[in-house]
Amino acid sequence: MSSRYVTLMNDKFGSLTPIDVDAEANAVTVPWFNQTLTTVNDALVRLGVFHGEYHWHKHDDQDEFFLVLDGELHLDIEGRDAVVLGRHQGYTVPKGIVHRTRAPAHCVCIMVEQAGVIPTGD
Repeated sequence: MSSRYVTLMNDKFGSLTPIDVDAEANAVTVPWFNQTLTTVNDALVRLGVFHGEYHWHKHDDQDEFFLVLDGELHLDIEGRDAVVLGRHQGYTVPKGIVHRTRAPAHCVCIMVEQAGVIPTGD
């Protein structure tokens, strides 16, 4: 996988700790960043800070939810029109669906995925 993707799977904050999402996003200095902020039951809450294009991939056994906090996120879905999400809009990509994310400019989003996910795809 390309070194331009920074993906950190450690649970950075755990439970009972306030999370300043803006501060975390503002600290990112690379074009494609993905960090697990906390775990809720069997789900990961992840911060994504994106600018550019990710590769096509799928998750065979896990749905993936995106909620845009700032900017614009394009979700290309195989066999469908692209979905464009703006601030405070969300979208779930069902398991098994080939997709990729693109951000034409700086974009901050929260993703919710099942623990054990391979962010780069299966």
